[in-house]
Amino acid sequence: MAVLTRPLAAVGARVLALFAMIGRVTLFFLETLSHVVRPPFYARELGVQVLQIGWLSLPVVGLTAVFTGGALALQIYAGGARFDAEAVVPQIVAIGMVRELGPVLVGLMIAARVTSSIAAEIATMKVTEQIDALVTLSTHPMKYLTVPRVLAALITVPVLVGVGDIVGIFGGYQVATGTLGFNPATYLKNTVDFLEPLDVISSLVKGAVFGVIAAVMGCQAGMNSGRGAQGVGRATKSAVEAAAVMILAANFLLTGVFFSL
Repeated sequence: MAVLTRPLAAVGARVLALFAMIGRVTLFFLETLSHVVRPPFYARELGVQVLQIGWLSLPVVGLTAVFTGGALALQIYAGGARFDAEAVVPQIVAIGMVRELGPVLVGLMIAARVTSSIAAEIATMKVTEQIDALVTLSTHPMKYLTVPRVLAALITVPVLVGVGDIVGIFGGYQVATGTLGFNPATYLKNTVDFLEPLDVISSLVKGAVFGVIAAVMGCQAGMNSGRGAQGVGRATKSAVEAAAVMILAANFLLTGVFFSL
């Protein structure tokens, strides 16, 4: 009997651990929200995080988007050629980048770059007792460490998504006009005419949600990391994994909300 129940017990333990993790993240997020609206506010730290999360992420976001847009144009052209529908390249590149690929790729890049950085930084501060020092100085760690990072991600990631959308469409434009023989003016007109305001709004909203997810997961993992170098490594790895999965899940839910029939 024990042989039969042991696998079920292992599955049950993993399910309970998953729900416990969801509960911890939810409580951490609610606590962060409670501190957002209460003073004191650390404007200088917020400015530093806007620079770190937003400005310094532009190169990787731009390179990712431009190559993705170019590859998307090539793939759509090759697929459309089978049905004599090569002319749909501008429209599909635009809607693909703005609705899905732009927000998701930027979100995953932020999870890889920012979530890992936040988790490692805060976990190291915990290991070296710098967080305890903040408490000794009557500075709440959530207010000084978590709130500026979450607000900075909320502000900057939608901007990064907008930049990624534009650069991705430009990458498709360069490939289509330089390699595939499309007329530049016609390509741009088809792109502008096909996009709707809801497409752009959904893209920016997704960026805001993905930014909050990336920052919250990094801060939560760092604040609850184990001791020593192994604890820092585990916190960083778990933060990036959880942020990436939650971003993809949130993308599915938001797409359903915005574009469900």
